Amino acid sequence: MNRRWDASTIAKLGLLTAVAIVLGYFEYLLPVTGIPGVKLGLANTVLLYALYLLDVPSAILLMFLKVGLSGLLFGGPAAMIYSFAGGMLSLAVMIPARKIKGLSIVGVSVLGAVSHNAAQMFVACFIVGTRAILAYLPVLLVAAVITGTLTGVVARYTFRSLSPKHAQRATRSENQTKNSTQKQDES
Repeated sequence: MNRRWDASTIAKLGLLTAVAIVLGYFEYLLPVTGIPGVKLGLANTVLLYALYLLDVPSAILLMFLKVGLSGLLFGGPAAMIYSFAGGMLSLAVMIPARKIKGLSIVGVSVLGAVSHNAAQMFVACFIVGTRAILAYLPVLLVAAVITGTLTGVVARYTFRSLSPKHAQRATRSENQTKNSTQKQDES
């Protein structure tokens, strides 16, 4: 597939990559939780932005740039392997999930966070050579639901302020889904 981006798109992708790296670095410097392997995932708001307000190829490129550059700057090769696995699976889940009627951006974010942690655990099993570390998976999944919810809420409000036209459509769609669900519950 031969894809050509115009100068405006390249500039936007460069800016989004920089924002993702800065957010990732901020999380690297200030671990918010006392649980090993758990981060807020605020840099994933950039991927959500690309998924919802740009296009899938842009989101995929951003994930590779974010993981590659962050790994080179402050992670190392092992961190890159885990992040690539998590990033690929989370995007593979979020891309179709964003089209599910009734699933908000918060839900898509939670699915992305859960699949990201699951992929990292399976890579760890492969690298370490034991399944015993899967005992830690429930802790990571609970943390993923919490952090994915937070990231999704941050993304929702970020979309509203950065791109009012797109955000209004997304919010209108979420409200319509909530209203139809409430009507079904009342019947």
